[in-house]
Amino acid sequence: MITFYWPYMGLLILLPVLVWWKLPKRQPAEASLPEIFFPETGRLTQAFPSYGMPARKSANGLLIAMSLTWICLTLAVMRPQKVDQFAYVENQGYDLMLAVDISGSMKALDFSTNQTIKSRLDVTKEVVGDFVRGRQGDRVGLILFGEHAYLHVPLTLDTEAVSHMLNNSVSGMAGDATAIGDAIGMAVRNLRERPEGSRVLILLSDGEDNASAIPPIEAAKLAKQYGIRIYTIGVGKSGSAPYPDGHGGIVMAEMPMDEERLKNIAQMTGGAYFSATSELALQDVYQQIDQLVKSTAESRQYLIREPLYRYPLMIALVLMLIIGLIPLYRRVSHGI
Repeated sequence: MITFYWPYMGLLILLPVLVWWKLPKRQPAEASLPEIFFPETGRLTQAFPSYGMPARKSANGLLIAMSLTWICLTLAVMRPQKVDQFAYVENQGYDLMLAVDISGSMKALDFSTNQTIKSRLDVTKEVVGDFVRGRQGDRVGLILFGEHAYLHVPLTLDTEAVSHMLNNSVSGMAGDATAIGDAIGMAVRNLRERPEGSRVLILLSDGEDNASAIPPIEAAKLAKQYGIRIYTIGVGKSGSAPYPDGHGGIVMAEMPMDEERLKNIAQMTGGAYFSATSELALQDVYQQIDQLVKSTAESRQYLIREPLYRYPLMIALVLMLIIGLIPLYRRVSHGI
């Protein structure tokens, strides 16, 4: 479909007519005006038998060329465009921000079995990866936090990319400490502009906050102010747990978990707390989120336009070039 971005510019096509109408008209030559009598006019005509086309035809040709030039320039100014595709997208779902703890304590191996050695982060990747890939239609973002919190993946419908980015994370890459409050603050900053009713934060951590610039409870109050529900998942068990010593060995280390704080955060914001010591906890998270009322979160129209103004503009430039070269052609052809 061909449309014009500035169709009202088409009124410019009348501008030459208005100028012609307003300008004073040239008076026809009167018989009383003095004339130069040249008795050898016939000889001059014979000497230059092909001196261009008759004056009236030449003027008409020039007028037509200039009119076409102006029409083409007007079309170019109207910015014609071809609409190749029209798409209407309406999505319903949540804006889910995942905040995943990758602090040093997530290296604890208390999820290991007799057959495999798994750290807390290994289990988190499996749990969150499955969860993310099942969120078709939801916009999912990813925040990683340790001593610092940063937005690893902004909200997107590409859940496979979020899962892939999570799998590439490593324990300690954001520092060994844990900043739960900063992670909540980062989530609030990215969710507060989203439609109400769809803002959800799922925070996974071992629950031992020791590096936040913003106290976790204060950050939770801020989240509540913006209507953000926080679901917290405690990963691992509190107490002594096997931990890699960095030299290939495994030692027992104390791994405290502040479950009460995670519960308070979830309770304050209308969410829920889950313990991720088994796969069943993940099923509970799914069920809780599926029970939320879906809302229309986004509606967009996409118009793919191909500008076409260059074609009439190119024709106008060619006509202007021809008009400019005509006098030169006449002189050259007649040796003047």
